[in-house]
Amino acid sequence: MITQSATCAWARAVTCPASEFAPIALPVIEGQLPLGLRGSLYRNGAARLERSEQRMGHWFDGDGAILAIHFTNEGATGVYRYVQTTGYQAEEAAEKLLFGNYGMTPPGPLWTRFGKSAKNVANTSVLALDDRLLALWEAGHPHCLDLQTLETLGTDALDGLQPKQPYSAHPKRDAQTGEIFNFGVTFGKDAVLHLYRSGQDGRIQQQSAIPLKGVPFIHDFVLAGSYLLFFIAPVRLHTLPVLLNVKSPMEAFVWEPERGTQVLIIDRHTLSPISRNEAEPWFQWHFGNGCVKDGEIVVNLVRYDDFQTNQYLKEVATGQIQTPTQGTLWQMRLNPQSGKVIEMQQASDRGCEFPTVPPTQVGQPWQHTYLVVHRPGAMEKGELFGAIAQYDRQTETLTIADLGENRYVTEPIYAPDCHTSNRGWVLTIVYDGDRDCSEVWAWESDRLDDAPVCKLALPSVIAIGFHGTWHPAGLPNSL
Repeated sequence: MITQSATCAWARAVTCPASEFAPIALPVIEGQLPLGLRGSLYRNGAARLERSEQRMGHWFDGDGAILAIHFTNEGATGVYRYVQTTGYQAEEAAEKLLFGNYGMTPPGPLWTRFGKSAKNVANTSVLALDDRLLALWEAGHPHCLDLQTLETLGTDALDGLQPKQPYSAHPKRDAQTGEIFNFGVTFGKDAVLHLYRSGQDGRIQQQSAIPLKGVPFIHDFVLAGSYLLFFIAPVRLHTLPVLLNVKSPMEAFVWEPERGTQVLIIDRHTLSPISRNEAEPWFQWHFGNGCVKDGEIVVNLVRYDDFQTNQYLKEVATGQIQTPTQGTLWQMRLNPQSGKVIEMQQASDRGCEFPTVPPTQVGQPWQHTYLVVHRPGAMEKGELFGAIAQYDRQTETLTIADLGENRYVTEPIYAPDCHTSNRGWVLTIVYDGDRDCSEVWAWESDRLDDAPVCKLALPSVIAIGFHGTWHPAGLPNSL
């Protein structure tokens, strides 16, 4: 149990509904904008977790809001808007919560809940395409937004999704071919894993469906050369109470370690299975990257011992964390033909999450992984992540940018320099709990132990959120 005497400073950037702002020039408060930083940073997250004093049940239930930072020769402009989903609009008009979601059943008596579907909150990630931005959620269609203004244009079936067929929040783009791979999971008694291959315009060109036993929790996957990898943790959904809206999915997911972690390796060209195997039990939300080296698949991920992280994330929505849980960075090697894990070892014992790599290296050999990490002793105090880091796979070292007490970070996003191919910048949104304000901080990608090269002030607090992307100016898009 975590010892926590008072609500931490980060809580205001999670529990209080965020305020939108129209496009506005952002002042530089320290350093200067790099000449090679040209393009747009997009971030998504749960920005409203209550309505009319009704609280949502889990951090994942919050209404999504998108932040866009546009970097041009004239300076930086910011805009922040809620995704105008039909559920958001209905609750805005009713001034109360109307829907169930991951961590809550629909409000009202049991006999009124039957047949009610969850609200698509569009709050998890973003995918930038040439002509539109997609706001992504785990269990539904993407929402389409204007790249500049963030105006919501409606849902997008990507020329291939059926009405209840989801498009998950962790697509992978091959920078060499422009192809985009993703998945979605549908379920009844058992689940079906739907696989998608799209062109760089986002429109689905190829699909397949793979039956699974039971209903597992699948949040992310790996692109590694010619392979797609799914690691299916031993978490299973007891479906009947969810279908009847008697329990929320959060309550109905059960940790069953005796099942082990299932390894499923897919041929990216045919979207058909190559191998299946079983490994020891663990849970993961996110993978950093994967590649093929010497005939083996190499993968890194943030690994948890069990599913306690689900309760931890529920508590984040309350502003007070009582359940200690920590993921750490691991690396594994696998045989693609058998799916057998050859070796799995911890790369760093520092508590971390949200691993990312430069977009040109997704699915390819890479050296640096960027993460959020805990400051020393922070987990024991119920704190969120207060530092970002670069892990170097060659030297096996971690370089940390510690932002100091009561400052909190989001997933670090790598932005390639538009003039120099081997240079880049690492961007994160910082919430300062002492001053109750949000800022954009940028570092040289290989100098996280130096001061940021630039800090920008934002006009209102940005909700501490989940995932983002970088969209280069005048270049192919990237995830």
